[in-house]
Amino acid sequence: MSEFVPTTCMRCAVGCGHVQRAVDSGYGLDLVRGNPEHPVNQGLACQRGVRETAEPDGEWLTRPLVRRDGELVPTTLENALDAAAAGLSSALESGPDSVAVLGSGQQTNEAAYALGKLARGGFGTRYYDANTTLCMASAVTAYYDAFGSDAPPPTYDDIPDAQTHLVWGANPSAAHPVMFRWIRQSAAEDDSELIVVDPVHSETAEVADYHVAPDPGTDLTLARAVLARLLETNSIDEEFVDAETEGFDALRESLPGAATAAATAGVSMADVDRLADAFDLQTLVYWGMGVNQSANGTDTAGALIDLCLATGNLGPGSGPFSLTGQANSMGTRVCSSKGSWPGHRPFDDPLHRDAVAETWGVSPSRLPDDAGPGPVGIVEAIDTEIDAVYAVATNPAVGLPDASAARARLKDTFLVVQDAFHSETVELADVVLPAATWGESEGTVMNMERTVSRVRAATETPSDIETDLSLIGEIGNRVVPGLFEERPEPKPVFEEFVELTEGTPADCSGIGYERLEAEVAVRWPAPSPTDEGGYRYYVDSESESEPEEADDHWQFPTPSGRARFSEGVSGKVPEPPSESYPLTLTTARRSDAYNTGVRTRDDEPPTARVSPATAASLAPEIDDREDGKYATVTSRRASVLASLEIDEAIPDGVVWLPIHHPAVNDLTLPEVDPRSKEPNFKQCAVRLESPHDRDVKAIAEASA
Repeated sequence: MSEFVPTTCMRCAVGCGHVQRAVDSGYGLDLVRGNPEHPVNQGLACQRGVRETAEPDGEWLTRPLVRRDGELVPTTLENALDAAAAGLSSALESGPDSVAVLGSGQQTNEAAYALGKLARGGFGTRYYDANTTLCMASAVTAYYDAFGSDAPPPTYDDIPDAQTHLVWGANPSAAHPVMFRWIRQSAAEDDSELIVVDPVHSETAEVADYHVAPDPGTDLTLARAVLARLLETNSIDEEFVDAETEGFDALRESLPGAATAAATAGVSMADVDRLADAFDLQTLVYWGMGVNQSANGTDTAGALIDLCLATGNLGPGSGPFSLTGQANSMGTRVCSSKGSWPGHRPFDDPLHRDAVAETWGVSPSRLPDDAGPGPVGIVEAIDTEIDAVYAVATNPAVGLPDASAARARLKDTFLVVQDAFHSETVELADVVLPAATWGESEGTVMNMERTVSRVRAATETPSDIETDLSLIGEIGNRVVPGLFEERPEPKPVFEEFVELTEGTPADCSGIGYERLEAEVAVRWPAPSPTDEGGYRYYVDSESESEPEEADDHWQFPTPSGRARFSEGVSGKVPEPPSESYPLTLTTARRSDAYNTGVRTRDDEPPTARVSPATAASLAPEIDDREDGKYATVTSRRASVLASLEIDEAIPDGVVWLPIHHPAVNDLTLPEVDPRSKEPNFKQCAVRLESPHDRDVKAIAEASA
């Protein structure tokens, strides 16, 4: 029988350690379970992560494919790589920006680093990004605004010490089950509580001590109402604000009245007071896609950070803690050169550009001048500037907003898709490169609290299946000879990456494979083999790394050395309901479904949840059938057949759809946050229509 191999779960960004065992014969995993020796989860594991690792649904890609006479046909890996390289090279003849690259939070650090090196240093394109921008970019931008650096200040160690757990626009009960167990345990203490802000009465709200339900799209207004109320009740930590921050006076002058803002957000002043009072205690503020995926996402995330700054809730046991969705979203931000150079080096700083170019062996002039327009802008540029797209471990054909328009553009370009599973993007490809997946790959990942740990292969792959890192190297060696070693291996690539982070805010130079072998997991910043990061920006007087400092103090990597308050006060939803489209669509996670659904796919229509009152008002539009109720959800961009579920958890006038179904983003709006470039997935205007007598199954198959 095979031995258990320790690894890290690739399902979400909690970063749980797993052990996995290969089947006795053939390829695949026999058993997966939590690793009691991993310091993050100490043996805990959620069944979602275990099941999607050991027995994922979906259609595995087992052969390279090329398009001939309009059809995808099997070929050899060498032929597929040659075809991919030929198409990309041909596009590059028109200039570096003629090729776009789309990466993923499902890659290892090593693969993400190599893909960024190929895109920025090999191709030289500005049209490079990853699907992590679709979920975390607004939080990232807000962190830079406030602290001069990315990534949350708190860690998991702060959860037991918090007294108020304020979950705003997130549903960790469904999205991060292991982490939510820690939150619930802490909130169950006599002096602690769990408060949830969410338009929907989610699984997390179901077990909360208090639930505030603002109107969809009004989170920024509600956060400003709370800050205004803190001012009105003299509940600001003036000493901390004066000593450690800047910009508060300007923000104070621009705030609306608390009562006015509360009314705009659709909540009572009692709700606002309850939220304001919560900040009297040691408070952790968690937020997720409900905040980030908005045209006002950066301002809203900034407003939540402001609440922590204004009340002195910054330091161990408190602070702003964005919840990351994909397993290696943090690693993609630190490693991949998509929005900053490795180690969070500023993209436009000449000295940092020179350092990156020297490490990669390319001219600084080869590197693009800006980080690009984000995934939505990249696909929109296919109409004008982009001739070829290389997509790795991502599914933009259904993951982008207004997805039918995205599919039309992707279909019109030369498209290379590298993935482990058959997806809607694969169906549009000119070349398909089948890649190894969880349990088949070597490398490292970073979880949402900045902890790095190993990913290890427990099983081999069939012939013609390579890892993401190997395939990226093969493409690079064909298109940009000399950029990589002949066959890049995880350990040397990781060593190149961590060396490039030395002295940066995300210093990983003290982390190596040998250290991870000995310690299992290490949190950055780790500038030496004995250092490990804790709460960011806070320097404890007892810290051995700062023996000359007499007092606890703050160090923010901003020009003034102070944390900065944000400026956004209120924002409008980009597509409010109207007479023709009287309902608001919102999208969210299901606990049993994976991202765009490729590992948890079924052929049924998506389930649209509506309140009893909404359903009653639309009774003529609902089609009652033997197998349930159906209606067509229609936006200004598309119509999607849905199975209706009457659910009191959904507010009146709102239609809830899961993000995981491939038809849902045909409906959503391509509006993005102007600074983070993150799309406004969480709100658009829709109506429900009768599907009449059309065959449900046929429509479901067409949508899937």
